[in-house]
Amino acid sequence: MTKELPKRNLTTGDIAKLCGVNFRTVIRWIQRGHLKAFQLPGRGDNRVQLQDFLQFLRDNDMPIPEELQPSGRRVLIVEHDTKSAAALEKALNKGGFEATVAGDGFSAGTLASSLEPAVIVVDPTMPGLGGVEVVRSLRANQQTATSRIVVTGDMSQADLESCVEAGADAAFRKPVKPADLVANLQTMLASSNPFLA
Repeated sequence: MTKELPKRNLTTGDIAKLCGVNFRTVIRWIQRGHLKAFQLPGRGDNRVQLQDFLQFLRDNDMPIPEELQPSGRRVLIVEHDTKSAAALEKALNKGGFEATVAGDGFSAGTLASSLEPAVIVVDPTMPGLGGVEVVRSLRANQQTATSRIVVTGDMSQADLESCVEAGADAAFRKPVKPADLVANLQTMLASSNPFLA
């Protein structure tokens, strides 16, 4: 299992340093409603939740600082077949990834939001998901919009292609050898950084 991203609150000074601006600029962003913040009781100092800061960066087409980027090796496996999931998790961990398994759609949504994985490997045919709709949903979610989505399913070629058209980065028909999938993910992540908006 991987560690979750820390739930942090940032000061105006933290944000100024991360963005390379004066802290007064950050205060202006907050005062003008561009950056969501809250004030500490009794002190009045501003604090910004990490997720709100990341959303501010995305909304303004600003790069996400390297120290705040999700781990490029973090993979969420959404698979109800426990045997397949365990084999893939083992292969990914051996290949240098940090793999986490979600056995149902609800767990997948919760883990995707907290982990912000670099890659989501999903079987859209599993119960409770909705085929192509699960890909569209992942693309529409701010926490997973920049994740690479890899579909693996016992589907027709046309259905696999529909998943790619809906936003998946790759689609493979089951059965997929875990070692082959790991090799594909290594190549995919080496080609570009999916986290820069």
